[in-house]
Amino acid sequence: MDSPRRNHPTIDDMRLLPIGQVIDLPAEHLTLLQEEARSRFDVAKRALDWIEGAIAMRYEQRAIGARAAAGKDTGTVRFQDGNVEVTADLPKKVEWDQHRLAALAEQIRVGGEDPNEYVEVSFKVAERAYAAWPERIRNAFEPARTVRTGKPTYRLTICTERELRDSPHAAAPASFGGNG
Repeated sequence: MDSPRRNHPTIDDMRLLPIGQVIDLPAEHLTLLQEEARSRFDVAKRALDWIEGAIAMRYEQRAIGARAAAGKDTGTVRFQDGNVEVTADLPKKVEWDQHRLAALAEQIRVGGEDPNEYVEVSFKVAERAYAAWPERIRNAFEPARTVRTGKPTYRLTICTERELRDSPHAAAPASFGGNG
């Protein structure tokens, strides 16, 4: 029995297409490609998590022993398993109690020393709080605020005819060049 014919490229086809041709694909094709890529990514991520879990179970005790032999609780250790060198890293994650550090910094200042020689101070403003502040306060903070953007993401979903008809965006232009 022949496999059903498809009228759109697959992820495997993408390696052979120049970006200009991918850009010009119909929006529905881009949606299907995005869904296929996400599906493959999810499958690969689950497989990787499963494999890494098995590796951790296999080598956890040896890593603990290697760290103990090296006299350390965290960090990187290496050992062999046949022809394979295993590098096991257990990073150290240190968190400091901000209120206690502030009190210690004040004690250092009162003692006549510069607390900046011992501690780093950082300030943060929650964006939601900033947006709720009165304008005069926001204006005072504005010079200290920098807004950067992250990587844009797009999620495409094929809509039914009814969804298209009822969409508040139905009157918007479909595209600015290319197909779609």
